[in-house]
Amino acid sequence: MRLIKLLAAPLRSIVRFPLVQLLVVVAVILVLQAADNNSAFGRIFNGLDKLVDATVGLFSAVFTVKSFTKSWLTSGFMIAYVYLACLLVLALVRVTIGAFVYLVARSNAFGLRNAIARERGIAAYRAWVPFERIRPAHIPQQEWEEAFAWPANNEPPYPPLARRILSGTISYVTVLLVAAVLLQAFTPFPALTWLGELIKYVARSIPSG
Repeated sequence: MRLIKLLAAPLRSIVRFPLVQLLVVVAVILVLQAADNNSAFGRIFNGLDKLVDATVGLFSAVFTVKSFTKSWLTSGFMIAYVYLACLLVLALVRVTIGAFVYLVARSNAFGLRNAIARERGIAAYRAWVPFERIRPAHIPQQEWEEAFAWPANNEPPYPPLARRILSGTISYVTVLLVAAVLLQAFTPFPALTWLGELIKYVARSIPSG
């Protein structure tokens, strides 16, 4: 396990570089575009092209989109959608690999339980050390961990997934609104006006019950 991580470390550092990720996304777009229309890749690109056209059309209904802006919006949304799709695929692959490793460790297939447990134990200890360093000397370790890291009822110390999604959504919306206000106030771009028009357009497009 340690040897595999050691060999994969340079590759992971390269893949995490933003420019490499952009080149990979552009390469995926070019491969999809060059595929035959009747193939699976061709149908995927046609669906992606329609999605990008619909998104650009949505923005065109809100503010004036000329040829230069339209080309940038088309390229930007094409890259953004493919990038999100790649992130989703990588997330699914990571979950699948994690489930496979968990199954191997639980069943001790190939005799890898001890090796996997050792790696997980090292990772857990490294994550625990900074937490332990800030523990006051007068508070027992068990009480400290039950209060902040490992509750006595074995429930996770963080909020449920729904609450985390809601708080994250509120945070992103707040940042978006602040950025739109700053652009509206200090640049020639009426971002706040565009955002309001976009919300109105979407609200009008939703059919009433």
